[in-house]
Amino acid sequence: MLKFDMAKFHIIIPAAGVGSRMGLGQPKQYLSIHKQTLIERVVRVFDNISLIHSIHIALHSSDEIWKTLNLSFSSKVNAHYCGGESRAETVLNSLKIIKDYVNKNDWILVHDAVRPGIEGRDVEHLMHVLKDDPVGGLLAYPLADTVKKSDEEDRVVESPSREHLWQAQTPQMYRYKMLSDALVKFDGIPTDESQAIERLGVKPKLIKGNFKNFKITYPEDLNILEQLISK
Repeated sequence: MLKFDMAKFHIIIPAAGVGSRMGLGQPKQYLSIHKQTLIERVVRVFDNISLIHSIHIALHSSDEIWKTLNLSFSSKVNAHYCGGESRAETVLNSLKIIKDYVNKNDWILVHDAVRPGIEGRDVEHLMHVLKDDPVGGLLAYPLADTVKKSDEEDRVVESPSREHLWQAQTPQMYRYKMLSDALVKFDGIPTDESQAIERLGVKPKLIKGNFKNFKITYPEDLNILEQLISK
């Protein structure tokens, strides 16, 4: 049995996006894979991890779909209609909502609602490796393909070495206070929590994740993941 310090683990799942790049007229998190919506599949992974103290789903203020799903989860799961203009704002809004229910040293894991390929064992591995880390970190996957940098006309101008290059995934895991401070102080809009943390002058730890844990962005992504999961 793994022993953790007194800090608790809490999950924030930003689910306030509209999924415009899918071109399907509905948010991506409500698309289905193997008869489950993406968001349901994601929430169930975290709901089944006993060490997770609470789960917070951040929805858009005008979301009318969530309640119609009539999903049954444990008492750990909470839905908040606090979506912002960006992912970072949505996460920060969620942090403010749960402020009175968490300790400043508790761990906050942020996971995309549209990464349904996440597996519980990878989340538990992330938690185990980072539980005593002074910074925190994230799941990521080392790049295997050759990388190309283009100009404005999509012509190759450089082929950077892929050595030490990783593709960021989620969950990303940081202490409540550090993550809150990083998002508040960030000048602009960070692409993920790690970028905000990096601006504090610290170095998040990269933990190798699973290839299946990619973000559903285009219609073909859903078909690919459905085949990978079925196998």
